[in-house]
Amino acid sequence: MGEPMDLRESLGKALVALKAPLESADREQGWTDELRREIQEEISVSRSMLRRPGPWAVSYLHPRLDEWMAREGVQPGRLRDVVIDVQTLIIGARDAARSR
Repeated sequence: MGEPMDLRESLGKALVALKAPLESADREQGWTDELRREIQEEISVSRSMLRRPGPWAVSYLHPRLDEWMAREGVQPGRLRDVVIDVQTLIIGARDAARSR
């Protein structure tokens, strides 16, 4: 049961990073305010799902943030790394919940 808390904490940290105003480097890497808000919302929804009781909620998460950022032309950088790390944690928790 420790993993959902760690995951929620990581999601919270990602949300903090995404709530901050974009830096010029972020914009150069393809981030827009709209994309930042949309991805922030997706991560927020995932965090809300994890607040529900029981491990079943994580099994319903299907993050495709990497594909979304690729379609938008986002280049490697600070925010992309944060989002990819969160997606990796969500997928790991989802797969672990499904194998139980």
